[in-house]
Amino acid sequence: MDMRFDMAQNAAPPARTRPCQSCDSCEVRDRAICADLSDADREALGRIGRRVAVPAGQTVMWEGDDSTVVANVIEGTLKLSTSTGDGREQIVGVVYESDFIGRPFGARTPHSVTALTDARLCLFPRGAFDGFAMGHGELQHRLLQRTLDDLDRTRGWMLLLGRKSAREKVATFLLDMGRRLPVDRDGVIDLPLSRQQVADILGITIETVSRQLTEMKRAGTIDLIGRRGVRLVDRQALEALAEAG
Repeated sequence: MDMRFDMAQNAAPPARTRPCQSCDSCEVRDRAICADLSDADREALGRIGRRVAVPAGQTVMWEGDDSTVVANVIEGTLKLSTSTGDGREQIVGVVYESDFIGRPFGARTPHSVTALTDARLCLFPRGAFDGFAMGHGELQHRLLQRTLDDLDRTRGWMLLLGRKSAREKVATFLLDMGRRLPVDRDGVIDLPLSRQQVADILGITIETVSRQLTEMKRAGTIDLIGRRGVRLVDRQALEALAEAG
């Protein structure tokens, strides 16, 4: 589904948006891009934004469009994707709650952003956010830190894609999911990606993903529950598999 937000042009907000509530009640206030702001500055930033409910499957930013909005992820998981020369989609990243999406101080959106699960965003007009950030060094510092962290993750991903075996790739992916996604009371992670999407991200086939998961389950390293549920039974063994090379 197409859902282009154009708050920067003073367009009426979509029906599933509402003004940001008090930042005191925000679930990610201590981890989001605004975490280092004073209470007063955080509230001032909140007045610029809107809370947006995004259903799974909806695209909120499109590759190549004008960069008109940025957002904090309050809840949910979203994918970053780009189109290849022959029109295929390539997933280039996954973002989780407390992550920041969009391109501040930039003219174009570098990739599409689509909800993998139902999500909630704190959405800001990019121009207003840029102006606010220019007057708040702590927010600029946080943006820089996020940029450097993203660069480190990108370098790590290059290593994963270029040097690791299929088993190491799947193990690394599961550990990353275990660090970033919520776990239910039974210790189960509900993966937001299909096995085909996991295969696309890791640069292997869906058959290889399925085979590696089955072998890890047989070894007692993980347990598979339903279509997408995974329990990391032995994290130490999984870490050993991830670094086997």
